[in-house]
Amino acid sequence: MAGTGPHFLVFANEKGGTGKSTTAVHSAVALAARGRRVAAIDLDTRQRTLGRYLDNRAETVKRLGVELPMPAHATFHPDGAESLDDLIARMAEGADVLVIDTPGRDDPHARAVMVRADTLVTPINDSFVDLDLIGEVDAETYRVRRPSFYAELVWNSRTQRAKTQGQSVDWVVLRNRMQHIEAKNMRRVGAALNELSRRVGFRVIPGLGERVIYRELFPKGLTLLDLQQIGEVGIAHVAARQELREMLAGFALPDDAADNPPRIAAAG
Repeated sequence: MAGTGPHFLVFANEKGGTGKSTTAVHSAVALAARGRRVAAIDLDTRQRTLGRYLDNRAETVKRLGVELPMPAHATFHPDGAESLDDLIARMAEGADVLVIDTPGRDDPHARAVMVRADTLVTPINDSFVDLDLIGEVDAETYRVRRPSFYAELVWNSRTQRAKTQGQSVDWVVLRNRMQHIEAKNMRRVGAALNELSRRVGFRVIPGLGERVIYRELFPKGLTLLDLQQIGEVGIAHVAARQELREMLAGFALPDDAADNPPRIAAAG
């Protein structure tokens, strides 16, 4: 991506509890493991989940004396001296991919980066509660009545990007925390998403399943990709890593650096 700037991979959803930050961290680390030069920005100054996750990761590298893929990262502070545009410019320099994690609420800075997204990822839980964020569903037929406010927000962002930059936004809706046994509700949610995707213009891909391991990894800043290296891999983790690989493939990011050596952080 030399000469064109990094690919902006933005994770955004105004509803919390969808696994957005976990997905963002795993994506950033997985891309670094593939040799991408990855930078990450956390826009959620209060919770700072992505930033704390990667801080924990740096501490684990020092404590265990291991080498792990490590994205550069920073947290945006609205009251700080550095503007969002300046922070983005600094973190984007020399990067192949810039991962941005936004707050799980309406936020002006989140809206600003949505316009700059090359790929916009909206994780949702596999439920009609989360689906309501992007589309209203009829209670009797489970058919989509109309797009909701968030779909309109994304539409406006895409329109603005097309007018100002002449570029499109690839909007990906990620079905996170799907149950491993298919149920009637899952099929109904899937059908509604497919119908809405045709009307609004997004792609639907499977995300990360509901697994306790994700909550357990946070204090050490580890991801599923690290477990084999530190000797903690199990059969369930193999299946979870496959989910992660399939999710990244579903993003359909430019693949110009996939065969490079991993970008690692070494103990020092």
